[in-house]
Amino acid sequence: MKLIVQIPCHNEADHLADTLAAIPRQVPGMDCVEILVIDDGSNDDTTAVAIAHGADAVLQFRGRQGLARVFRAGIDAGLRAGADIIVNTDGDNQYDGSEIPKLVAPILAGEADMVVGDRDPGTLSHFSLAKRLLQRLGSWLMRQLSGTTVADSTSGFRAYSREAALRLNVINDFTYTLETLIQAGNRRLHIADVPIQARHTPRQSRLAPTMFHYLKNAGGTMARAYAMYEPLKVFFYAAALFLIGATALGVRFLFFYFGPTAGVGNVQSLILAAILAIVGFQLLSLGLVADLMAANRKLLEEQLYRQRRRDGHDLGVDGVAALAGVVTNVEGRGA
Repeated sequence: MKLIVQIPCHNEADHLADTLAAIPRQVPGMDCVEILVIDDGSNDDTTAVAIAHGADAVLQFRGRQGLARVFRAGIDAGLRAGADIIVNTDGDNQYDGSEIPKLVAPILAGEADMVVGDRDPGTLSHFSLAKRLLQRLGSWLMRQLSGTTVADSTSGFRAYSREAALRLNVINDFTYTLETLIQAGNRRLHIADVPIQARHTPRQSRLAPTMFHYLKNAGGTMARAYAMYEPLKVFFYAAALFLIGATALGVRFLFFYFGPTAGVGNVQSLILAAILAIVGFQLLSLGLVADLMAANRKLLEEQLYRQRRRDGHDLGVDGVAALAGVVTNVEGRGA
C-alpha cells in the first residue's frame, strides 16, 4: 500500500521546510509514504527547499495555474505513480502532518472513500468573527448542495482513496475543495470527517487577495458545479419562480375581469403573465436539454474512469510515471 502526500505550493519557501518535516515517513497500514510537491510557478526558492528537505519529487509549473489545476495535476501524477491513498495538504504549515495517520485511518478501515480534516472553523480564534460566520454559512450551504455531512467544506487537508481519486474530475480553475464535495456527493462516495488542529498562518491567502474576491469566485464555483450535476433542479426552481408569478398575475386579471369591475381586466397583467409563462416554459425546456447533456456527461466520465483503471491512469503530466526525486518542468497556461 502506497501513500502519496501531495503539497500544492506557490511561494512557500518560508514555510515548506516545516511542512515537510512534520510529514511522517511511516504510517500504520501503509508500506511506503512518498511526498510530491507541486510548485505552481513560484518565483522564490520553493522547489529548492522541497528538494533539500526530502520531497521525493517536485512537479514544477513555469507559469502560475491556480490551486484547482495544480491539485488536479498532483492527483494525476500520484495515481500514475501507483498511489493507493493520496493525502492533500497545504505548504504553509497550516495543517499538522503528524495527523495524517488519523486522516487515512477511515479509508484503511473501509469506512470512507474520502476524508476531510475538520478544523471546526466556526470556533477558530485566529479567524475574525465575520470569517467564522461565513465559514459556518458556507459549510451549511455546501451540505445542502452536495448532500453530504461535511462540517468544514473549505479544508484542504484531505485524504482520497485511489477509487475516489480516479472518479473525481475538477473542472473549475479556482479551487478544488468545493467542486470535489459536490462531485463526491453526486457519485455517492462515502465521506468522513476527522477533527484536526489548524495553525494560524499570518501571510495573505494565496487563493484570493480579498474576502470579496474569494466569496465571488467560491459562489460562482458552487453554482456552476451544482448546475453541472443537478441541472434539472436548477432550471426547475428558476422556472417555478416565473410560473408562480404568471399564475398570480393571471388570477389577478381574472379577479378584476369577473369581479366587481366586470369587463375591466387590467390587460397589462395578462400580458405580463403571458411573458412570464413563456419564460418559465422555456426554462423548463432548457432544464430537460441540460439534464440530457448531464446524462451524456456521466457516460463520458464513466468511460474516462474505466480507461484510467485500464491503463494505470496514464493521463497526467508526462514525466511523473514514478516518484524518484526528479524535478519535472511543465509548461503552464501562464508560461
